[in-house]
Amino acid sequence: MSPSDTAPAKRTRTRKIEAPESASIIPEAEAPPAPPRPLFVAPISVRWRDLDAFNHVNNANYLTYLEEARLHWLQHVPGWFDEHSMPVLAASEINYRRPIEWPAQLQVELSCERLGNSSITLAHRIINADDHACLYSDGRVVMVWMNPTTGKPVMLPQAIRDAADAAA
Repeated sequence: MSPSDTAPAKRTRTRKIEAPESASIIPEAEAPPAPPRPLFVAPISVRWRDLDAFNHVNNANYLTYLEEARLHWLQHVPGWFDEHSMPVLAASEINYRRPIEWPAQLQVELSCERLGNSSITLAHRIINADDHACLYSDGRVVMVWMNPTTGKPVMLPQAIRDAADAAA
């Protein structure tokens, strides 16, 4: 018999801590100011299948909402791609401010944060369509236009520059 066999068993105590439903994941003091006038606002409906085991929208679906908004915006910009110039997502940043519950109607706001030679940085916000002060998420993405054959960056299409300038 070893000494550990005769030692009293250690008891561990766990305590479940729950944040109030109105609490933000990131404190409001850290939330950035509202972006400039949006380039585009996309309405998005939360689907039942978007929910996870905690009954709120799974974090991966935020990326899907942002992708849908970017594609809806690009559909309104004639000349945004051709066989020699197509965008790829180079970087993505998302700050999760609060959970999205079902049912919800959302708006994804896109605004131009920076225009480069071959890239655009789009700021984004996911907000409640009925309460614009309710911020679910914000952040930015960088889209780089490249030649699909060579994989090399190409000049940002003039149509994208014009669309960004029109919103400024």
